Amino acid sequence: MSELKGGKLNQLVRLLPEGLLVDAAWLEAHGYSRALRSQYVSSGWLDSPVRGVYWRPRGVFRWEQVVISLQVLLGYPVSVGGRTALEMRGYSHYLYQAQQAVHLYTDRKLPSWLAKLRDMPVFVVHNRSRFLPALPGYSDKLSLETAESGASPRLPGALDIDAWGPWGWPLVRSAPERSILELIDELPNGTSFDMVDKFMEGLVTLRPRKMQALLEEAQSVKVKRLFFFFADRHRPQWLDMIERNKIDLGKGKRMIARGGKLDKTYQITVPEDMDAL
Repeated sequence: MSELKGGKLNQLVRLLPEGLLVDAAWLEAHGYSRALRSQYVSSGWLDSPVRGVYWRPRGVFRWEQVVISLQVLLGYPVSVGGRTALEMRGYSHYLYQAQQAVHLYTDRKLPSWLAKLRDMPVFVVHNRSRFLPALPGYSDKLSLETAESGASPRLPGALDIDAWGPWGWPLVRSAPERSILELIDELPNGTSFDMVDKFMEGLVTLRPRKMQALLEEAQSVKVKRLFFFFADRHRPQWLDMIERNKIDLGKGKRMIARGGKLDKTYQITVPEDMDAL
């Protein structure tokens, strides 16, 4: 019996690296009963930060490890996006307010225990297909060696795989071209015009081909009109390479900022201090 338990423990060491977490269903599927899980927790091999969730302790538990666990081990099609993805790429120095939330995008409901983890920022979950086409699953393309190997697979929909932490674990997040559209989609209630404007000011190296493809695919007239409104304010070099005639901006007026004034170019209401054209 001790040899069996030792073999199961050695297998767990291979399957579940220190610093990542899984749920009870994952452990059950790999042959770890409730009694065995309890024994591992009692002996310190596993820790249970939330009922039904387990991880192999290693240093400080960070939100990136939670997301990587969801993406790679538990197979959830989730990515870091919006403001969080932009901040991770260094654009937050334009802003004054520290972020207290992590913005996640997915086509599938995430587990309820995500909101119960202690000492974590708030995970704000968005429907990834709200205004862009749904993405095929990509968890089968990910392994813990994906980013470290330097041969990361290409993901659809302007998603990137970055090597995170000293172990080079793969973290899927939106490319800047997708991130700015995700941020714009939160207007006017989930973010501010000033914040979007500051981020757009810093996006001087967007890839026009990737931006073009996303704008052509985007289903939200509001997002597309606002994108061009903010881009026109800063006139980055890549803007002249966008073929606007291929992008459907719809017809009619759109009220976005209540009590604002009408931007005649894009037929949207924006705050008075945005200097509508």
